[in-house]
Amino acid sequence: MNTRKLVWAGIVGMALVASSVVAQDGPVQDINPQRHPNLAAAQNMMGQAYASIVTAERDNRYDMHGHASKAKELLKEASRELKAAAEDSNRGGH
Repeated sequence: MNTRKLVWAGIVGMALVASSVVAQDGPVQDINPQRHPNLAAAQNMMGQAYASIVTAERDNRYDMHGHASKAKELLKEASRELKAAAEDSNRGGH
Protein backbone atom coordinates (compact mmCIF):
# COMPACT_ATOMS: atom_id res chain seq x y z
CA MET A 1 0.00 0.00 0.00
CA ASN A 2 1.46 3.34 -0.98
CA THR A 3 1.77 6.23 1.44
CA ARG A 4 -1.17 8.20 0.02
CA LYS A 5 -3.56 5.25 0.41
CA LEU A 6 -2.26 4.62 3.91
CA VAL A 7 -2.86 8.24 4.91
CA TRP A 8 -6.41 8.18 3.48
CA ALA A 9 -7.14 4.89 5.25
CA GLY A 10 -5.99 6.48 8.51
CA ILE A 11 -8.14 9.56 7.99
CA VAL A 12 -11.21 7.47 7.18
CA GLY A 13 -10.55 5.28 10.19
CA MET A 14 -10.26 8.25 12.53
CA ALA A 15 -13.48 9.75 11.12
CA LEU A 16 -15.32 6.49 11.74
CA VAL A 17 -14.05 6.32 15.32
CA ALA A 18 -14.97 9.95 15.95
CA SER A 19 -18.47 9.49 14.54
CA SER A 20 -19.04 6.37 16.62
CA VAL A 21 -17.99 8.21 19.78
CA VAL A 22 -20.48 10.99 19.03
CA ALA A 23 -23.15 8.42 18.20
CA GLN A 24 -22.58 6.59 21.48
CA ASP A 25 -22.99 9.74 23.52
CA GLY A 26 -25.68 11.33 21.39
CA PRO A 27 -29.38 10.66 21.02
CA VAL A 28 -30.27 7.05 20.31
CA GLN A 29 -31.58 6.44 16.81
CA ASP A 30 -33.80 3.43 17.33
CA ILE A 31 -37.03 4.08 15.44
CA ASN A 32 -37.81 1.77 12.52
CA PRO A 33 -37.72 4.02 9.42
CA GLN A 34 -39.94 1.62 7.46
CA ARG A 35 -42.69 1.83 10.05
CA HIS A 36 -42.29 5.46 11.15
CA PRO A 37 -40.29 7.33 8.46
CA ASN A 38 -41.06 10.81 9.80
CA LEU A 39 -40.20 10.00 13.41
CA ALA A 40 -37.04 8.19 12.31
CA ALA A 41 -36.04 11.19 10.18
CA ALA A 42 -36.61 13.53 13.13
CA GLN A 43 -34.47 11.28 15.33
CA ASN A 44 -31.75 11.29 12.68
CA MET A 45 -31.79 15.10 12.57
CA MET A 46 -31.39 15.16 16.35
CA GLY A 47 -28.26 13.09 15.94
CA GLN A 48 -26.96 15.57 13.37
CA ALA A 49 -27.80 18.51 15.66
CA TYR A 50 -26.01 16.79 18.54
CA ALA A 51 -22.90 16.32 16.38
CA SER A 52 -23.01 20.00 15.40
CA ILE A 53 -23.19 21.00 19.06
CA VAL A 54 -20.18 18.82 19.85
CA THR A 55 -18.28 20.60 17.06
CA ALA A 56 -19.39 24.02 18.34
CA GLU A 57 -18.22 23.13 21.84
CA ARG A 58 -14.82 22.09 20.54
CA ASP A 59 -14.54 25.22 18.37
CA ASN A 60 -15.42 27.42 21.37
CA ARG A 61 -13.09 25.53 23.72
CA TYR A 62 -16.11 24.26 25.69
CA ASP A 63 -16.73 27.76 27.05
CA MET A 64 -20.50 27.89 26.52
CA HIS A 65 -21.54 28.21 30.18
CA GLY A 66 -23.36 24.87 30.19
CA HIS A 67 -25.87 25.83 27.51
CA ALA A 68 -24.52 23.42 24.90
CA SER A 69 -24.53 20.57 27.44
CA LYS A 70 -28.14 21.37 28.32
CA ALA A 71 -29.09 21.39 24.62
CA LYS A 72 -27.46 17.97 24.15
CA GLU A 73 -29.41 16.55 27.10
CA LEU A 74 -32.66 17.99 25.69
CA LEU A 75 -31.94 16.34 22.33
CA LYS A 76 -31.48 13.00 24.09
CA GLU A 77 -34.75 13.50 25.95
CA ALA A 78 -36.58 14.46 22.76
CA SER A 79 -35.25 11.34 21.05
CA ARG A 80 -36.63 9.20 23.88
CA GLU A 81 -40.01 10.94 23.54
CA LEU A 82 -40.10 10.22 19.81
CA LYS A 83 -39.38 6.55 20.53
CA ALA A 84 -42.25 6.54 23.04
CA ALA A 85 -44.52 8.09 20.39
CA ALA A 86 -43.56 5.38 17.89
CA GLU A 87 -44.17 2.64 20.45
CA ASP A 88 -47.53 4.17 21.38
CA SER A 89 -48.49 4.25 17.71
CA ASN A 90 -47.42 0.61 17.36
CA ARG A 91 -49.83 -0.32 20.14
CA GLY A 92 -52.64 1.54 18.40
CA GLY A 93 -52.69 4.42 20.85
CA HIS A 94 -53.39 7.11 18.26
